[in-house]
Amino acid sequence: MAQLIKLRDCISRYETDIYHYVPEFIRLKRRQWERAKARWEAERDGGARTDGAAEMEEDWLDQPSWWERLFRRRRADEAADEPPTAPPGAATLDELKRQFLEEMFALQLRWASSTVGHASSFDESLYSDETLKYLLQRFPDTHLCFYRPVAIVGRAAVELDTVVVTPTAAWCLVFAEGARDNIIIASTGRFWVERAGAVERKRVSPVASLRRTVRVVADIFEKEGIDWPLHPVLLNRYGYIDSGGLFPFVHYIDKRNYDEWFSRLRRSPLPLRHGQLKAAAALLRHCASFYDERLAWADSEEGGP
Repeated sequence: MAQLIKLRDCISRYETDIYHYVPEFIRLKRRQWERAKARWEAERDGGARTDGAAEMEEDWLDQPSWWERLFRRRRADEAADEPPTAPPGAATLDELKRQFLEEMFALQLRWASSTVGHASSFDESLYSDETLKYLLQRFPDTHLCFYRPVAIVGRAAVELDTVVVTPTAAWCLVFAEGARDNIIIASTGRFWVERAGAVERKRVSPVASLRRTVRVVADIFEKEGIDWPLHPVLLNRYGYIDSGGLFPFVHYIDKRNYDEWFSRLRRSPLPLRHGQLKAAAALLRHCASFYDERLAWADSEEGGP
């Protein structure tokens, strides 16, 4: 499950220490999945294990990390930020996995919109955002996602397209999609054409937005001394892109080569890399964050444990 490092202009826990939170998320997700799976198997087996074995397992699984203990001491809304345990009512292991991913998705939105003492508001529709779910639920834990971040360029706030920093490169992604089996025809003008059966309509060219994202990210990397490959992508998972040989700097991914591209990223065996974390940290330093103080935590801290 890819990690949501930055969500638009929300404050993120990764901003406080990306070198801690990225591996911590991987450890936490693995631990919580084993916990959910063990409980599901115990319920399915009708409590066949001995009480002593179950108690020993629970003791091991319930060991909190230092930051979990810190959160439990400092927050008033403790239950809301708890990581998922065992989703109820799963009939099969595949169903349990789906439920677990949904709960982890909700947890990631909280991580990407709050720190210990501050929180940002965001549109509730993100909980059902299929593009965001695709990015987070279909790619490995080592992929770091900046979902439509807002970068600070000089004195201006610039909205970017999605950037995914992997162990090999930073991918700037624009989803150029529409009806299934459509054909999106590129041109040098402001508008492209989408054909779906007998229906034809104009759509704004995605190249200007993609070019802006690539330029801003490249400038940040140069300013921060980051040497990390950068790949611009126009993605149409369900149809085709007729590029006409235009914009050779763009990787066009459509139904003809999507499976190969997706499998290569999804099945990458590479671990997290220091250069990757440096690249992600550099981007975070140049992203905008708007937030408020979490007053409940502040009041709790002033009042003591």
